[in-house]
Formats: sequence, structure tokens, C-alpha cells
Amino acid sequence: MSLEKGTRKMIKVDNAILMAAGASSRMVPLSYECPKALLNIRGEILIERQIRQLQERGIKEIVVVLGYQKEKFYYLKEKYGVILLENDDYKVRNNHSTLYVARNYLKNSYICCVDIYYAQNLFQSEEEHSYYSVQFVQGETDEWCVNSNEQNLINHVTVGGHDAWVMIGHAFFSEQFSKTLVPYLEKAYHCPEDANTYWEDIYLQHMDEMDLYVKRYDNGLMLEFDSLQDLRVFDKRYAVHSGSLILEDLSKRLNCIESEIIHIKPIKYNAEAIGFSFQYNGIHYNYLYNTKELYQKQSSLIAS
Repeated sequence: MSLEKGTRKMIKVDNAILMAAGASSRMVPLSYECPKALLNIRGEILIERQIRQLQERGIKEIVVVLGYQKEKFYYLKEKYGVILLENDDYKVRNNHSTLYVARNYLKNSYICCVDIYYAQNLFQSEEEHSYYSVQFVQGETDEWCVNSNEQNLINHVTVGGHDAWVMIGHAFFSEQFSKTLVPYLEKAYHCPEDANTYWEDIYLQHMDEMDLYVKRYDNGLMLEFDSLQDLRVFDKRYAVHSGSLILEDLSKRLNCIESEIIHIKPIKYNAEAIGFSFQYNGIHYNYLYNTKELYQKQSSLIAS
């Protein structure tokens, strides 16, 4: 459905697809205990804030695709009336599988990452055309960097760059964009070689068939927290007490405060986080979830 707004044809937004299947392992150890989207940030649950912002714009059909710790999201159906779908392949396939699960709902649709904190409500009840939201990053970046023409149509994308506009936050698919994308999602989903494929990769392979524009936003309007350190900067509570039982235990065992546990990175086995490494007082440690064992790197076991 199109609406006239001045001389432009506007598209009424039908729904929003919230991608909540991933494990967000870079947010260790918080994401081991609680999905990133369910973290309380400045007094609000991250995914709930996004749902409320969408509903404020009159978007009633909100589809949440679950995977990692899916049961913890079930309450959202009763509280907000959202539609819940489950991506059983989230461990072995990339985000194209999440859109595949939601393919029957793809129309004039927002595609949202649930780990984005929107400082302002950037959603609208109608949009002009398909786009990906972007922000400018100074210096080196390993994000998806976008070039566009004078009409803001994307004509080139690279992973990594310098002083670039990067993809972050939500995208909007027109119904025509969705119809073109779905067969390629279905093909990728049934192809073992495409297990690691992002939906963005599929778009890039077929740019000549799907027009996608950029929508530029000022820095600070969309915030992505890749690590606990990012959260500590934005919400000071996480520097003092994150709510993590693991970090609370480590603080007691090391006789320190949580903010002194730094440089936290996941330890993975078969692509799944089994613990994390960190640094305290100049010493590097490994911590394993199942055993709760704490090791000094290249040193002996510290009793659990």
C-alpha cells in the first residue's frame, strides 16, 4: 500500500521482524546468563524498548524470531502481543536463516537487530523506499562500509574501511524487495555451503535486482554494545555491579571489584562460547563455564 506525501509516494509499514536468535557471545559472560536483548539498560529491557518504539509508530504486527535461550522471551507474547517464531538452526546457520523462518511475514517490513539501543524513536509509520540505516565512523572500522550514488542508492559495500558510512541498526524492505529476496533466502537455507551467509550477503550477490538505499543518522542515535566494556561506558551500573553471578563470584575469588576485570573475550569451541578470557591486575586468566575453573594463562589451576 502506498500513500501520497507531497510529491513522494510513501509506503505504509506493515510490520517489523525482530531478529533475536543469536547468542551474542562477545557480550560474555552476561550473554551466557541472559540473552543480550533482555539486558536492562538504563532502566529498560533492550528488546522491550524497541518493541514500544515500534508500537508508538502504530506498527502492530511485530514478529520476534527466537533461538538462543528462547524460553526467556516467551513472556513477550502476553505482555506485548508479539508473534514468536523459532529458528532451530541459529547455532549452525547465520542470520539468513532467521529471515527464512520469518519469510511468510516479509512484506513492507522493518528488519531489526534487537541488540541496538535507539536513543530516539527512529521508526516511522511509512517509508519512501527500501533502505539500510547507516552512521559515519571515523578512522578504521571492520564494519560493513557503504558507498552510494547521488540518489543515496547503495552501489558498493566492503567489509572494513576507513572514515566510512557503516551499516548499523535497522533496515526497511518494501514488498517488492521482500518478494525478490525470499527465493534467494530459500535457496541459501537449503544449501550447506551457505551456512555462514548473512542476508546482507545475499543482497550483495543480487544488487542489480534489489534497490537498497542508505538512510543516514547522526552518531549516537543508534548504539550497539559489542562487549561488557561498551555497556560499562554507557550505563555506569555495569562497571560497579553487572548483575552477573559469574562476575560476582570472580570478584570474590580475586578480591577485586568488577570494573577491574577487563579485556573480556569469549573462548569458543565448535563456534560456541564455553568460557571467557580476561585480565586482572596485569594477569591473564581463562574461565570455563561448565567447571567454573579459573586458570592463569600458562600457569596452574586456581581452585574453584
